[in-house]
This record gives sequence, structure tokens and C-alpha cells, in this order.
Amino acid sequence: MLGIIRQRAAGKLHHALSLEQGIGAVGLRAFSSSAKQMTVRDALNSALDEEMSADPKVFMMGEEVGEYQGAYKITKGLLDKYGPERVLDTPITEAGFTGIGVGAAYHGLRPVIEFMTFNFSMQAIDHIINSAAKSNYMSSGQISVPIVFRGPNGAASGVGAQHSQCYAAWFGACPGLKVLAPYSSEDARGLLKAAIRDPDPVVFLENELLYGESFPVSAEVLDSSFCLPIGKAKIEREGKDVTITAYSKMVGYSLQAADILAKEGINAEVINLRSIRPLDRSTINASVRKTNRLVTVEEGFPQHGVGAEICATVFEDSFEYLDAPVERIAGADVPTPYAANLERSAFPQVDDIVRAAKRACYRSR
Repeated sequence: MLGIIRQRAAGKLHHALSLEQGIGAVGLRAFSSSAKQMTVRDALNSALDEEMSADPKVFMMGEEVGEYQGAYKITKGLLDKYGPERVLDTPITEAGFTGIGVGAAYHGLRPVIEFMTFNFSMQAIDHIINSAAKSNYMSSGQISVPIVFRGPNGAASGVGAQHSQCYAAWFGACPGLKVLAPYSSEDARGLLKAAIRDPDPVVFLENELLYGESFPVSAEVLDSSFCLPIGKAKIEREGKDVTITAYSKMVGYSLQAADILAKEGINAEVINLRSIRPLDRSTINASVRKTNRLVTVEEGFPQHGVGAEICATVFEDSFEYLDAPVERIAGADVPTPYAANLERSAFPQVDDIVRAAKRACYRSR
């Protein structure tokens, strides 16, 4: 069986290489020049390397993860270090190698399955939902499925409707899965380590436009024992006037919006969700009870989205604290356009977040 999954993929998808530089509009914060900088790409690569070194049961599998060193170079150097038995190139058959990974997890290994884009995970959704997510419950806890499904999620740039979808709400609706969406290098490194060590299946939603972005990291983050708790959000910026929740790339946009709002006397609190499932309801509600206003931001579709779930939990737990209607900022409810001008209009921009926060604070003009 291993001989089959080591076959080289019949073709390669090279569109990702043009996006290596990432985006400049992610809203990086100002930090001391003495802080060490690390790209999200390097954070993911180092987390994989350290977890593979620490646990021989961890292995990588996916299209082009070995010889090509990953479509986005996340697995760079791992084949040379760990060999083809633990860094497995596969054919273009997501249903096949995802099923093999789930079976390996049943038998105590810890596979990390890479999708070249989460849009391709649709080919393997039966294994993710019906096998990985439900087996522990259906076996009365006798079967653990310690597997990570990772790869780029959401919109990139100019890749059309079939390669631009956000799957946070899709997988976040499924009991049995844990769903993570990192923003910074600290997030990427700490959450991926947590995902690999977790006894349950984890869907790890990266963003390819963040791969090349650099963030400051502390000595603690660089320590091989560093790990972030699953299910815990991070307050990226404290504030008192309005709460803004976001995940992945939208955290950067929200921080930019907060800077603009501050110049107009609105002190916004920005929450980086980090974890979609489980959702850190306590942090969100505590913030709303302080600011009395809420703006949710996401790239995904508005109907049945992550923002809708956040609004529901705030209505259920903190309704009496709200001084204004909640605002939901999301992607347009249409398949992603290919034309650059229409594509930009289909996803939230910084100005959209600023206007929503002003409406919540009754400051719109």
C-alpha cells in the first residue's frame, strides 16, 4: 500500500507559486526592531519538523509534499530529513490518500494530510466527516483518530470560484472535528503543534496569502515545547467601544480598521478567534459585555456562517448588554468572480469594517 501512495502525482498545479509574496494589506502591527521575525510559512514548516522529530508516528502525506517540497513550500526539507516513508507523495486522488490517512490514524499513527487547497477536500469529505469525525463517538470512545487535515483555505487571487471558498463554517458545523484558523506566525506554530498532538481529528485552515507574511515571535514561541490551547481566542487589541471578531486574514484587516477608528475616537477591541470549533464563547461574550457592541468579520458566505453563530451565542448569553444591533461583515453571497475588480468587491475590505463599527457606535455619516 505504501508503494502505491509513494507514486508521483501525474500533474502539478503551479498557480500557487505566483502568490509567494503574500499580501501587504494584512495590517501588521508595529513591533520593536529587536523582535525576531518569522513568516507564517516558516512557522508551519518548523512546527511540522519539530513534531516529526519528537514523535516517529507523525508523517506527512499529500500531493507534491515530498520531491517538490510542497506547492507552497510548507514541507521544504522534510523529505531529505525524514525520508519517503514519512513524507509521502501521492497521486491526485484526495479520496484515496485521505482514506489511507484515516485508516493509519485508526492504527495509532498521526498523519498530517495536506490538501493543495481545501476546495479539493470536497473529494475526500466522506472520509473527513463520516469516518474521521464520527468514529470516536460511534465506537464508544474505543477508536481515536489523531489526524490533521491542513492546507490553504479561502480566497487567494484570481483563481476563480472553484478555488476560492472558505470552509470554516462547513467543517465548523460537524461534531467530532476541531477546526482551527491561524492568523499570525505564533498562531500557525502553536496551533499546528496542538493539532498534531491532539487525539481527535483537526481541520487546520491556513491562508495562502498569509504564507509570506512576517510576524514577530518571542523566544517562548520558538521553543520546541510551545503549544497553544485549542478553543481559546486571543485579544489582539484591547478596546472599550466595540468588539470586532475575526479569524485568519481578516484579523489583519480588523486591526487596520481599528487603527483608523482610533483616529476618530472609537476604541475597538479586536478578537482573533483562532479556533472555529470549539468556539471561545466566553471570551467573545466577556468582550461584548464590556463594549456593548459587536461586529463579526469573515471571508466566508454570510448565510449559516461563523459570524451568524457568533451573533447567535451573543444573543443567547449577552443580549441585555447590547446597545446597538450587531453587524455582520462577510463575503458576498455569490460564487467568487474571476475578474479582479469583481473579486475585490466580493470580499470584505478594511473600509467595510470601519463603516460597520461606526454604525454600531452610531457614528456613521
